[in-house]
Order: sequence, then C-alpha cells, then structure tokens
Amino acid sequence: FSYPFFFELWPLQMKLLSRKATCNSHGQDSSYFLGWQKYEKNPYHEIENPNGIIQMGLAENQLSFDLLESWIENNPDAAGFKRDGQSIFRELALFQDYHGLPDFKKALAEFMSEVRGNKVSFDPEKLVLAAGATSANETLMFCLAEPGDAFLLPTPYYPGFDRDLKWRTGVEIVPIHCHSKNNFRITESALEEAYQSAQKQNLRVKGVLVTNPSNPLGTTLTRDELNLLFTFITAKQIHLISDEIYSGTVFSSPDFVSAMEILTDEKYSMDTEVWNRVHIVYSLSKDLGLPGFRVGAIYSNDDVVVAAATKMSSFGLVSSQTQYLLAKMLSDEKFCKNYIVENKKRLKQQQEMLISGLQAAGIRCLKSNAGLFCWVDMSHLLSSKTFDAEMDLWKKIVYDVGLNISPGSSCHCSEPGWFRVCFANMSAETLNLAIQRLKSFVQSTAGDTRINSQRIHQSPKNSRRRSLTKWVFRLPSDGREPDER
Repeated sequence: FSYPFFFELWPLQMKLLSRKATCNSHGQDSSYFLGWQKYEKNPYHEIENPNGIIQMGLAENQLSFDLLESWIENNPDAAGFKRDGQSIFRELALFQDYHGLPDFKKALAEFMSEVRGNKVSFDPEKLVLAAGATSANETLMFCLAEPGDAFLLPTPYYPGFDRDLKWRTGVEIVPIHCHSKNNFRITESALEEAYQSAQKQNLRVKGVLVTNPSNPLGTTLTRDELNLLFTFITAKQIHLISDEIYSGTVFSSPDFVSAMEILTDEKYSMDTEVWNRVHIVYSLSKDLGLPGFRVGAIYSNDDVVVAAATKMSSFGLVSSQTQYLLAKMLSDEKFCKNYIVENKKRLKQQQEMLISGLQAAGIRCLKSNAGLFCWVDMSHLLSSKTFDAEMDLWKKIVYDVGLNISPGSSCHCSEPGWFRVCFANMSAETLNLAIQRLKSFVQSTAGDTRINSQRIHQSPKNSRRRSLTKWVFRLPSDGREPDER
C-alpha cells in the first residue's frame, strides 16, 4: 500500500473494529513498557552484547533457579509425565474441567500456608486457578464490580494494574496518595480522601486493592495498617483484595502478616459479611520464580465469588501438564522448606549488594524487607522537582547509562524522583556492572554541575585562561565502554 491510500482506509478500518480494539487504554504507552521496548532492541549479554541495556525493570526471580532445575533432574517421572514409571501423557493431554487437578490445588494450598509460616491454612475448595496473577486480579474485578465502579489503590502501585484492572473490565482506579514523609504508609486520612475523591467523580467504590508485600516499595504492610484497612472496608461495606504474590520473598523483619491472619481474629471470624469480602490473590511467578508457567490463584470465602470465578477461569486455564508437575514439586515438603529458606537468603544478599552500591554512589533507598526490587530516591539528581525532570533523568539512565529502571511516575507516585530498580533477575556480576554504570553516571553528573558552576563564576578576563579541557568519566550514549573525553 502507498501511505496516502493506507490513511484513507484507516477510518473505515476503525469502523469495522470494536472500540476495545481501537482504544488506547491498555497502558502500553507507559514509560514502564517503553523501557522494556528499548531494552528488547539492545539487550545486555555478558559476551554477545556487553554494552547493551541491563534489564532492571523486570521483577523476576532467577536467583534460585538451580534449586528448581536440581529437583527436576532428581524427579524424572514428574518432568516426564509418568506415574510409577508409566506414562500418563494421554491422561493429562485430554480434556480437563476448569476446577483444576485436586492434587495440585491441595499442594498449592499447603505451599501458601508454608510461605506464611503456617500461621494460617487454606481450603483447596476455596481456591480458583487462573493463568497468573494478571488473570486472577482481572477475574476478581469482573466478579466484584461493574464498568464505571472504582477500586482504591495505595500509591505508588504496580504499573500493570492500569491494564490488569481497567482495560477489559471498565473499572476505574482511584489513588490512595501515600508519601515519603511516613515511608509511604497507608493512613486513615489518605483512605478517606480517596473515598471522597471517588464520590466527587460519581464513582461507586467497590473495594480497596493492596499489594502485600508492596510492588514497587518492597515493604510489608504492618498489622496496624491491615487493621486500619479492615476497619475501613467494614465501615464502608466494600471489598478488600490482598495481592500477596510476593509473600514468599520476605527476607528480613518485620515478618509478613497476611490478610488471612487478620481475618481469623475473633472480631472478624464471626462476621460473615467481612469474612466474605476479603479475597487473596496468589501466584507462583515471584515466590517460585515461574512466571512462564502462568500459575495464579484466587482465594475467597464467598461461595458465589468462587463459583463465578471458576466459570470465568475457562478463559485462562493452567494446563494439566503444569498442574501435574507442580503438584509433585509442591508436595515435596523437604524441597519446599529448603527452597523458601534458601531463596530468602539469596534475595537478601542481592538486595544488600544493590543498596550498598547505591549508597556508595550517594543514592538512598527506602528501607525494605521483601520483594525483588528497591524503591530508590534519585530526586537529588533531578534538574527540577518535576515529573518532566524525572522523565528526562529516566531517559538518560535508559539511553545513555544503559539501565532500564521504572520511573516513579509510571507507578503513580505523587513525588518526582523515585524509581523502582529490580535486582533478582540477574547474576551478582551483572548487578555489579549495573552499579558501576550508575556510579559513573552520578560522578559525571556531579562533574558537569561543577563545571557549569565554575563557568558561571568565571570573569570574562580569566575565562580564556581557565578554559582547560575537563576530563569526565561517563558512559557514552552509543553503548560503547566508558571512556574519558
């Protein structure tokens, strides 16, 4: 087609497609996704592309993959779809209903309890399987809200929620604005302000959704915050969704407190209404490092929600082969206990490496105890305290420094200068390289600032004599090794 002919056809094409297909509400134009696109065009590889972009925008856990691979090697029957040495490939390949394999749901429920220190238990009959947490969260939106209804979310929050919760459901997100002055903790006033904001927009609030541990903060909700949330949803007669997909990544104190733990308190356990309005989302993508397996789950005490979500799960099932393999893995108590302990140990080591490296570069992080990332404060590197300046800094870090990190604005942070930096999807050697790149950038930024300051204070008489070449260590934008210029 010639370009003019293509654009003549475009209005007709738009009329032939649905509004969902042609709208721009997916969120793909967010800087969160744009950074990924830049990385995919020039990905770092220690041998094939050592000057490429290092992916620090992907919350993926690759630190304990050797433990998974070792288990697979030692359990060939599970990986080979055999039972007592006999193939069950045909049994797994044929039709399965959407309730899921009972053995897998039982093993998953027990693993969820183990991750939470066995302080709570889960009934496999109240679990609904889904193709990852993305599918689970969207399914809950379909079950709990109508198009045009709203859910309240504390900021900053995972950028993908703009897609997962809103795009196909028509549900709106109203932010609960949290701030650095109290380490982004949820407060009663912030909850009430968000609720009133929704009402002013004529939005019916159907619930609150939190991630615990938080993505992107890497912190766990305190028991006081959870009690505050329970008081709030009780008073407003709305739902609470607790996305707990990072619950197995809590590597230091304070300990993780699940919404289920609060729900078992006497004052709530006898309240059927509240009991039925608290829902848990879980996944094996983060805790077990298996995002490609697409295993997510909804846990709810509401029989109607469980029944409806189960019917909807036919649009995003977990394959029988995946369920069979993981049922065997998660039923291995010795393996699960060792994995949870060792994985936390490795996460803590990697996190401490990142924090110490950033501190050496004069960059501070929010104190965190969980997750696969740090919430990093680079506000002192901004040219001005604006989100435009944050985007300028982000572009320099992606394009010039060669690190894809996520700007706080993509997470709807109310303060410019914060960034989410992931550390668990790479080796210690790659993380060290990323830290060195960032250090060099900070040093060059400080050098440029000093040079500009000196130039401003130079008198015209002495400017010629003082205009000696300044050698500054920086990473070129063309991706070559750092050099002196």
